[in-house]
Amino acid sequence: MTMSALGEPCVLLKLGELVLKGKNRELFERRLVGNIRAALKEFELKVDVRARHGVIAIFLPEGTTVEQADAIAQRVTDVPGTIWIHRAWRVAKDPDSVVKAAVELVRDRPETARGASFRVRSRRRDKRFPLTSAELDRMVGGTINDEFKLPVDLKNAELSIYVEVDRDEVFVFTDGLPGQGGLPVGISGRALVLMSGGIDSPVAAYRMMRRGLHVDFLHFSGIPFTTSESIYKAYALVRKLDRFQGRSRLWVVPFGKAQQSIRTSGQDRLAVIAQRRLMLKTAEEVAHRIRAEALITGDALGQVSSQTLANITAQDNAVELPILRPLVGWDKTEIMAEARRIGTLEISELPDEDCCSLLAPKRAETRAKIEDLKQIEKRLDAEELCVQLADSIQEYTL
Repeated sequence: MTMSALGEPCVLLKLGELVLKGKNRELFERRLVGNIRAALKEFELKVDVRARHGVIAIFLPEGTTVEQADAIAQRVTDVPGTIWIHRAWRVAKDPDSVVKAAVELVRDRPETARGASFRVRSRRRDKRFPLTSAELDRMVGGTINDEFKLPVDLKNAELSIYVEVDRDEVFVFTDGLPGQGGLPVGISGRALVLMSGGIDSPVAAYRMMRRGLHVDFLHFSGIPFTTSESIYKAYALVRKLDRFQGRSRLWVVPFGKAQQSIRTSGQDRLAVIAQRRLMLKTAEEVAHRIRAEALITGDALGQVSSQTLANITAQDNAVELPILRPLVGWDKTEIMAEARRIGTLEISELPDEDCCSLLAPKRAETRAKIEDLKQIEKRLDAEELCVQLADSIQEYTL
């Protein structure tokens, strides 16, 4: 099925907070355009992506099918930085062409068959156009009303028709798909996520992507004392999250022997926090090597007994890089809802042998003292150990 004679097919992406960036806005838009082009490389179509007065327009080649245009619109909903995505028609800059396109667009809508209410919303960016926005609303709306006898509802319409008059063309479209919002990935720098196979860390990674960070992933495996199941889960989670940023990398650390050393240190209640500090130290070493500027964890204050303010403070003390905790004020219900929305919950709930289960004491310390933890690290020679662990990492590319 090919596009009809309505006009030329295109996809419009409406910007969110990018429009508030003032003199830096062009920098953000360039990054977003680059991310969109990268996301669309999987399609065997020569698309033209351009920034246009508060929107990003994707012009599609002649002969593009409806299915292809829908797939492109759906794909870019995963690219952070936009709030709405519309599959639109690019028509000539004359009133008759605009009215014809709007009528044909309404004719194909399911709302028309059931007599739904409608409204027209016009925006005239080019003041040289012969009709004002209000006049265009009346002309398009009147013709639609005459053709289909649909009731007009300016406040709560079931079907909205949008007309945007630009410098070189007019865009006509209906309601669209919600975007991810946030900032373009990569505009805020690079960070490293401590990626378990659980529910929290994938959500934390996604939230920081939306704030413009491009993230790599570091997974600690209990190998040789556990199986590779947790690695498979981490890999599946990274694949699921990759659609938001592209070029994701997963690094895996064989952590089992280091855990055994912590367990034999004789500090059972401090073992979890000591392990966490060693993970952070190792992550910091890896971050320096891949030029990441921060670490990201899925910690949520008070979610488990070890995630107290005192213990979080003790973890921060282990490294110099900033530790970002986007979920620190979220509860489990909120985190699970977000995981379900972005598609990671089902993977996270699969069973596996998590490395943390190797060091689960009967009762975890809730107010760890930094000096006690430093004594454990001194006995372990933690500074040298984290370098050895970083040397042992294996990269998994998608």
